[in-house]
Amino acid sequence: MICSTSTRHVPPPKLPIESSPHPLSTSISLATSASHLKQIHAKIIRNNTPSPTPLLFNILLSSLQFNSSLQYSISFFLNLPILQPHLYNKLFLQLSRSTSPQNALLFWEIIRNKDLVIDRFGFPNLIKAAAKALALKEGMQMHCLGAKLGFDLDPFVQTSLVMLYASCGNMSDARLMFDKMSHRDIVTWNILIDGYFQCGQFDDVIDLLNDMRSSNVQPDGRMFSTILSACGRSGNLEIGKVIHEFLSDGNTPMDSHLQSALLGMYARSGSMDVAQDLYDTLTPKNIVASTTMLSGYAKIGHVEAARKIFELMIDKDLVCWSAMISGYAESDHPIEALNLFNEMQASGIKPDQVTMLSVISACANLGALDQSKRLHKLVKKSGFGNALPINNALIDMYAKCGSLEGAREVFNQMHRKNVISWTSMITACAMHGDADNALTLFRHMKAENIEPNWITFVGVLHACSHTGLVEVGEKIFASMVNEYNITPKLEHYGCMVDLYGRAKLLREALEVVETMPQAPNVIIWGSLMAACRLHGESELGEYAAKQLLLLAPDHDGAHVFLSNIYAKERKWEYVREVRRFMKHKCIDKERGLSKIEIGSKVYEFSTEDKKHERANDIYNKLDEVVSMLKDAGYAPDTRGVLLDIDEDEKENAVLWHSEKLALCWGLIGQKNRSTIRIMKNLRICQDCHNFIKLVSKEFDREIIVRDRTRFHHYRDGVCSCKDYW
Repeated sequence: MICSTSTRHVPPPKLPIESSPHPLSTSISLATSASHLKQIHAKIIRNNTPSPTPLLFNILLSSLQFNSSLQYSISFFLNLPILQPHLYNKLFLQLSRSTSPQNALLFWEIIRNKDLVIDRFGFPNLIKAAAKALALKEGMQMHCLGAKLGFDLDPFVQTSLVMLYASCGNMSDARLMFDKMSHRDIVTWNILIDGYFQCGQFDDVIDLLNDMRSSNVQPDGRMFSTILSACGRSGNLEIGKVIHEFLSDGNTPMDSHLQSALLGMYARSGSMDVAQDLYDTLTPKNIVASTTMLSGYAKIGHVEAARKIFELMIDKDLVCWSAMISGYAESDHPIEALNLFNEMQASGIKPDQVTMLSVISACANLGALDQSKRLHKLVKKSGFGNALPINNALIDMYAKCGSLEGAREVFNQMHRKNVISWTSMITACAMHGDADNALTLFRHMKAENIEPNWITFVGVLHACSHTGLVEVGEKIFASMVNEYNITPKLEHYGCMVDLYGRAKLLREALEVVETMPQAPNVIIWGSLMAACRLHGESELGEYAAKQLLLLAPDHDGAHVFLSNIYAKERKWEYVREVRRFMKHKCIDKERGLSKIEIGSKVYEFSTEDKKHERANDIYNKLDEVVSMLKDAGYAPDTRGVLLDIDEDEKENAVLWHSEKLALCWGLIGQKNRSTIRIMKNLRICQDCHNFIKLVSKEFDREIIVRDRTRFHHYRDGVCSCKDYW
């Protein structure tokens, strides 16, 4: 039962103080290095100077502050003539506050082996050191010993035990210890709330607040900051508003940390209008609040609003630079992310690992290999070359920039790999259509005793799907369930629908959709619809498209697909009806966009694009290429143009696709026969696929195209997909 009043802990009695300081005490206190202390120690030994144990102990404590050799400190400790509890209590206190709290565990083991007594004043700091070192096993041993000695009822020991279990993520034992306490002060409540928060148990944070209020303990500003953060993370805006009202009553001082927590709560919950009102009242506007605001706007995709706040910030630190770069990277503005990163470096701010991950992600989304290579060099120069998350991100970056070799090189040079490393490399092979190596990596991964996770299986199933390995894919799906006890997610069922659909096994694909335990989502119906479009199955495709529209009425692809079905059947009235509906609902067909990197610049083209400064040269080059290919037997494939227009207009509609324009600009701008790399936002059409195959042969160029689903590597008139995509 929770006590109705909160009792403040009484501090432990002060340790004995030497009545008359030793002559060497001043020398020890003025020492500036570990070697200086060792000289004092050597002088004591050499002169056989009589010295009390506390004096020698001060040398030990000072040496630990200077991060002296641990072996020296332990040897010093073992040779002290007399050890009293109040002395090694000071040792535990210092180590619990140090950057090396794990060293306290070594001294604790020595004390236990010497059968020395630890009093109740030593236990709290010893357990705190174990908590900071995340040493749960050793901490539980301390708990058992403390219980035997009768210290487990001491409020300081109980509080440190709550900290131990909470720090190690063992919230059930932390709560059990907390509930056993007869007196809880604000410190103990804060520790438990922090623990729940760090473990992501946000609802428990809010429940604990209600318990705290019923116990008549007044929350402080720090606790409110933690709870507001929990509300923001869990999306519990209702509770957050209640706390805001409570704070508005004036019972708690509103400092900058609390203001930032309020802003963060509203910003993370997407209530940027309220957050903006709060932000406008701040005078002056501190850097934490401004960073919170720009992160909130970036999160909902309002990067322009985020950038306005960023530009108004006077003293920008690494955190706000990183937040703005991350906002651009995550909002599909990779060029802006890279430009801002260059500005940050020019301003003298050095990136950290978080910043580098955002920039690597931007390069991956941009698909710019030259820039990615320059970034990789910077990663090595900045000292992040051995960081596991960075290397995992580099694998993904090179793969998405069309360089499977670059991804493989990073993977092979890694000294340590985790499941993300293996999964990233398997996924890289899958998106490049290299199923053999994806499956080989999957086998090697298991041989290394790295257990695959559900994302790994998505990558392997994609590899099977892109190369038509139906039976292999079926066996892998079964092994995921039977051998690894992984419950299939929608992503796995989507892979199976795609696997069967590409292989023209539409009956099997439909069976997966109808028998899966979860309700099919937009991706599942979209995969089935795409398979029907690929194989010209109008009836089932129409059914899939209509099911998709029930879930997403504004899905442009489904409306366009229905329009195309009706156009194929020359049901022009139905086509016009679909088009009228799309116009009424402001549903636009997604425009085809293609990007190409030449030098250090990325150029973007849309269908029939004439915005480029050398548009005339590009179209002249296109005419030249078409003429050359027609001599080699090329004829524009207009079957995909389902519009009520004449054949000449259909030919132009096909020939002016964005990837053809990007390709011609590549032929103009890259004179050294280097590989041409194109990134396209949609699936490449049949005509463009055949067109680029012929260009690769006639112009003797390697061409790599990344479309929405995979990579196509063209060389000598052949594509790596083997016309299976």
